[in-house]
Amino acid sequence: MRRLLPLLSPNSHGGGRSALTCRYRCGDACFHEVPNTSDNEYVGDVIAGALSRRSVMRTAAAVTVAATAGTAVALQGGQQAVAAEPRAAGRTTGRTGGARGLRFAAVAPNRDDKVTVPDGYAQNVVIRWGEPILRGAPAFDADRQTAKAQAGQFGYNNDFLSLLPLRGEYGRQVLVANHEYTDENLMFKGYDPENPTREQVEIAWAAHGLSVVVVQEEHRSGRLTPVTRHPLNRRLTATSEFELTGPAAGSDLLRTSADPAGRTVLGTLNNCAGGTTPWGTTLHGEENFNQYFANGSSATDKRYGIGSGATERKWERFDKRFDVRQEPNESHRFGWVVELDPYDPESTPRKRTALGRFKHEAAQPRLTADGRPVVYMGDDERFDYFYKFVSSKRMMKGSSRRAREHNLTLLDEGTLYVAKLTGDSPQDIDGTGKLPNDGEFDGSGVWIPLATGDVSHVPGMTADEVYVFTRLAGDKVGATKMDRPEDVEPSPRTGRVYVALTNNSNRGKPGQPGADEANPRNLNKHGQILELAEHWDDPASDGFAWRLFLVAGDPDDPATYFAGYPKDAVSPISCPDNVAFDPYGNLWISTDGNQLGSHDGLFAVATQGERRGELKQFLTVPAGAETCGPIIQERRVVVAVQHPGEIDGASVEKPASVWPDGPGRIVRPAVVAVYRKDGRNIGV
Repeated sequence: MRRLLPLLSPNSHGGGRSALTCRYRCGDACFHEVPNTSDNEYVGDVIAGALSRRSVMRTAAAVTVAATAGTAVALQGGQQAVAAEPRAAGRTTGRTGGARGLRFAAVAPNRDDKVTVPDGYAQNVVIRWGEPILRGAPAFDADRQTAKAQAGQFGYNNDFLSLLPLRGEYGRQVLVANHEYTDENLMFKGYDPENPTREQVEIAWAAHGLSVVVVQEEHRSGRLTPVTRHPLNRRLTATSEFELTGPAAGSDLLRTSADPAGRTVLGTLNNCAGGTTPWGTTLHGEENFNQYFANGSSATDKRYGIGSGATERKWERFDKRFDVRQEPNESHRFGWVVELDPYDPESTPRKRTALGRFKHEAAQPRLTADGRPVVYMGDDERFDYFYKFVSSKRMMKGSSRRAREHNLTLLDEGTLYVAKLTGDSPQDIDGTGKLPNDGEFDGSGVWIPLATGDVSHVPGMTADEVYVFTRLAGDKVGATKMDRPEDVEPSPRTGRVYVALTNNSNRGKPGQPGADEANPRNLNKHGQILELAEHWDDPASDGFAWRLFLVAGDPDDPATYFAGYPKDAVSPISCPDNVAFDPYGNLWISTDGNQLGSHDGLFAVATQGERRGELKQFLTVPAGAETCGPIIQERRVVVAVQHPGEIDGASVEKPASVWPDGPGRIVRPAVVAVYRKDGRNIGV
């Protein structure tokens, strides 16, 4: 019997991340008290007499039967295993057969300080942190950084990516990127975290936000290169102007001394994943915004995790809007979904209040049969909730000015919902991952309305309060506590919705919720992916069926599950984060915080047919890095390599990685394109 893969890598902190990542990315969220202290039920405790599995699936689009077997090996709380060399990726290593789109030799788990891709594939760095994209911006110089230069250069720590067509310019597309956060230790020589300079802070402000840059494809290879100084290229930063729109715009809760109207915000922060709309705009989720605000209190925080003291970056020393004591409403102006029109460089991006305020990991739309957009959203926090927004307006087809103006109002009117899940077999869940007696982890769910326009559906809360304090609204209506719902992606082929639940090592600890049918393991280190089918395949439905599609981890662990596919023929996967679909209906999964001793990577899994559950690793990223923002096109895969070298003790002077430019050069987050050497389509 093979030994299970190690649970933790050598530099782990709150999962597979380093302490440095935890500090700068999310403000050490996992080491603070869980914000959700409500007594809401969680899946295993909700109505034991739920609909039977058969009746549930009769009322929803049928989902392929899932089954897992065996009893999980109990995890030892608080113990950290010494990492050993990761084993190869089961029988898939070296094989090029598989589902259409997955016909490549799986990459074995590894700790190589590079982007490792399958045999027969090539790659290029598309664009790095600091490369100039606007007219007048200088070339990057690590020793002579300025805020003015950074405001015209590609930002730091790229996350969500979108590629949009550019009509009339052959071989060109528009790349949109989020820049989630900065790590000043890896940006500035001699950085003193207790005493940052104004120039360093202003550079960090300019390195946050969004980038729009036109890219040129090489026809024969799939290689991408930036078109610098293109008229559509754009940088939006922590000091750019954004407009608040929708039902809460102008609310007293959003007014500040600098903006008494409550409609204009400077900046966007901690943009994580996002989405691309059918009408040609991009959506950007503001996630761990709380870490940027100092001197919070129970009266001003409202369950969002704002600390009571100074912040890690000390921005409050240089701008009072980051001090909650001086500007108690400024933090309310972050935590929204931002909509950007990449085709109009003069437009003001909009923060859509109708979609609610929480730690948005992503926002991905699909259309109802009559053309109304429905946006699915996860709140990336332990024991927080899963949401959707259903617009009351129909999308107008075409690219006329009238159509574009109309479509830019679609996300301002509609109903915001939160999910409540019911497990079929709560009496069978014991926290080990053992399969329920009915043969699968599954159940039903309902969408609970929170607000429609200026009408609140939550007793005791106004509509403005629902939108600004959406977590509190979810508490009041009894939403289901989830294990960090991150990226969400509806399948363009089947309409089923896939939710990445990254992990939750707090589940089952004393005083914390225990395992339930959607989250079947206590001390959940590896996460899972939930598959949801709306009733009658109607995105506007008020009910759904769900089941677990993947239960991540070492395939040799009985507690793992790969949609029924043989586990000796899949790659090990841990901590699913971002998800995307390829042209063949396969789900691609990037990971964040791998607990199995290997670097993070990108994986692809078949969702339909006899190979449903076949999962293969496509690439790994360098030391300390996370895989983000996957885009899967016919001829290329594009990923954001975020925070390379972000390992405890690392600095500019003592780098932990030499990627992407080799020894003696500063480590730089970057976007990478991968393509076949023979120019053919990916995975066929």
